[in-house]
Amino acid sequence: MKLGRTVAATTIRSVLLAAGIPPAPRRSGLSWKQFLKAHAESVIAADFFCLDTVFFKRLHVLFFVHLSTRRILSAACTAEPTEAWVTQQARQLMWRLEDEGIKLGYLIHDRDKKFAPKADLVFRSAGARVILTPLMAPLANSVAERWVGSCRREALDRMLILNQRHLEAVLRQYCIHYNDERPHREGIYDRHHAAVIRPLRLLGRSSAQFASLASSAAIGSWHRPHDLFGTVAT
Repeated sequence: MKLGRTVAATTIRSVLLAAGIPPAPRRSGLSWKQFLKAHAESVIAADFFCLDTVFFKRLHVLFFVHLSTRRILSAACTAEPTEAWVTQQARQLMWRLEDEGIKLGYLIHDRDKKFAPKADLVFRSAGARVILTPLMAPLANSVAERWVGSCRREALDRMLILNQRHLEAVLRQYCIHYNDERPHREGIYDRHHAAVIRPLRLLGRSSAQFASLASSAAIGSWHRPHDLFGTVAT
């Protein structure tokens, strides 16, 4: 220091932390939370999770979720997540994004070795940046982690999976339920369905305000989503 005193690096670090001052390179930049909020429209999060069948065969599920709308864009499973299979899932995601008019700017996933370099190359060739989350930091990809928990609690933990075909059918049905019927946090606008995902507070309104109410079973009759038809009086 300029005062002629020698101070240990740990002492300086402790003083800065106590004062709430981040390291110098981070002071003028966005925090991770601010970054995700600012670029949510162009951010896709990806993750793997595993499931064992009743015959003790392990299946791997790869899914992609759009941060802005919380929609699951793709969910596929396989017994062997090879480089060719993961790369093909990346190509199929890009085709869907192109069809839906979503501009991919960033793809977020962890450092799992199942994420093949060739798959990341598919995203980079489209002009997207692949961001790897830090080790042992699940909160860095919290949206994907929360979906894994929701999928397990609301569907997979409630049934015995027989084989890959069975799991594919369950994932397909649950994604429809999650994207179109399940209430999400208030304020998320789904432009692809031209409606605001209905929050739970709508259920508290009087029956006279609803034109009609229909109920349909989903996910093995454990969930009964309600669809509102007609206009809501305000």
